Amino acid sequence: MQMLYPFRGSIQQYIEQVESIGEADRYRPASCPQCGSKLPLVSHGFYRRTVVDLDSDCVIRVRRFVCRACRRTVSLLPEFVLPYLRFTIRVISAFLKARLLLEHTLIAAAGAAQQAGMPYQRGQQWVRRFRRQAESLSAALSALVRPVAAADFVKRAIQMLEATGWIPAHRFLFEQLRQHLLGWPKFLAPAGFAVRIRKATHCSGLSPHNICSDSESPSA
Repeated sequence: MQMLYPFRGSIQQYIEQVESIGEADRYRPASCPQCGSKLPLVSHGFYRRTVVDLDSDCVIRVRRFVCRACRRTVSLLPEFVLPYLRFTIRVISAFLKARLLLEHTLIAAAGAAQQAGMPYQRGQQWVRRFRRQAESLSAALSALVRPVAAADFVKRAIQMLEATGWIPAHRFLFEQLRQHLLGWPKFLAPAGFAVRIRKATHCSGLSPHNICSDSESPSA
């Protein structure tokens, strides 16, 4: 499961700070967000992930903790990135604003996001995912900013994100509603939890027509 690391600086500043002395204690979750245990989580190292920003492409380390009760991990994802996407919110917001609000071509929108040569399919995927989210985003963001008049929910959502700020909006949506700006990937259940299905034969006492499922939280 991911929680947000409340970091406001640049990517380079994040890289320098995330491993600094005392950083683990400063942001250590006081309880498990998955099982509710009140035992402080234990440091569990880092994992690496790539991050592509407007002017950089680098690898960052994401701090992890593990719950002593349920043994599941929690990662502190910096708030300038979205779960399961390697592009920063700055890149995605620049592209979506250019494509959906200003109605630029896909090539021009990629240029506005400083991603010249970006595959056509990637841009189309971002657009499709955002369109599916637009109405629910508009409703959710009304808690932060007054809804604006717009031709459709897509333009309304983008204007509300612009008014709120994309990263503050992401912080609110993720922490308060467990909502993803582009929607959770298909392999994840609602609220960002993956579901692993086991064969019925592995489940003692169940008929062959039943299945067992359990939740796990992959890193991102």
